[in-house]
Amino acid sequence: MHLVTSETKDKKDTIKWLLIVCLIALGVWGNIYYSQISILYRVLALVGLAIAALFIVQQTKIGSSFWELLKESKLELRRVVWPTRQETMQTTLVVLVVVFFMGLVLWGIDSLLVWIIRSLV
Repeated sequence: MHLVTSETKDKKDTIKWLLIVCLIALGVWGNIYYSQISILYRVLALVGLAIAALFIVQQTKIGSSFWELLKESKLELRRVVWPTRQETMQTTLVVLVVVFFMGLVLWGIDSLLVWIIRSLV
């Protein structure tokens, strides 16, 4: 029976990340080297390399934890109670009124300070 240690997993992850970097470098190099080829074929090749790289990323420790985070986020979004249109409109109106009022207050304070400074000078 073979036991997989944390060190073995770390080495495997390192190899996977190196492979991902190589795939990205291959995509960049290939795009430059084959610049005379139609853009459609180069884009298709880059999409294929990106899919392969993402598949390998998902197999790593960080990638799998990120994938779990995305799944949990999707579940959490379903639990969110979104405001109704009326609540959104009312809240927006309150924000606009407060911003307008604060603008008037700051304009008044600014005008007062300008008047005071002009009086002193």
